[in-house]
Amino acid sequence: MMLEETEYHQRIDELQQQVEDKLETVDFDVDMDNANGVLTIEFENGSQIILSRQSALRQLWVAARSGGYHLDYNAELADWLVVNGNEPFHELLQRLIKEQVGELVDFDVQRD
Repeated sequence: MMLEETEYHQRIDELQQQVEDKLETVDFDVDMDNANGVLTIEFENGSQIILSRQSALRQLWVAARSGGYHLDYNAELADWLVVNGNEPFHELLQRLIKEQVGELVDFDVQRD
């Protein structure tokens, strides 16, 4: 079931803030473009991971060196899951960071 627009934006805002807060503690460069709903994580090696909201689809899109991922919110699990893969967001982000910079970041988001 698709989230209502207000709840969708609230959940994305919370998730992006959690990502920003966590990654700033490990000294990654994080830039939040509130006007466009895009969070960019930049690494010293020049690679990036981009989280963008796709409001019309009520999805979160993640772009990384290894490809693009579309995530839907699963209310039962209170988590964002990769479409057609069911990988939870925090596991996806941990994996992508490890692939791009070789660093393991313990990234577990707070869920309702």
